[in-house]
Amino acid sequence: MIRCLLLLFLLAHPVVAQDIPILNSEKPEVANASAGILRALDKLTGQVTDLTLGVDEKVTFGRIGITLLECRYPTANPSGDAFVHIMVDEIGKDQPVFGGWVIASSPALYAMDHARYDVWALRCITS
Repeated sequence: MIRCLLLLFLLAHPVVAQDIPILNSEKPEVANASAGILRALDKLTGQVTDLTLGVDEKVTFGRIGITLLECRYPTANPSGDAFVHIMVDEIGKDQPVFGGWVIASSPALYAMDHARYDVWALRCITS
């Protein structure tokens, strides 16, 4: 009985929300680069290749074609991170196997899910 009353008291008592200030609500300044460096892995053979691509350039790696659509980097720390928008096509498939942003500092965040190949961003070329 006492437990029920205690439970009712706790449920009836208003919950006070904590006031947590937003530390940095400003979006970081980013700039577009004219080229970027990606790393591609063939999981079957173990071949790892660094690919330097210009914006809108397509390169073939094994049975996939990788197109760099955009490469962005923070202006405050150009070598700190890269945000790369890529499109990956596979020979014999009508639809792209991957299309989206990959982040150099978090390669698993938006990873390409392919049985044989893996592609991730390394950095933007800023000079």
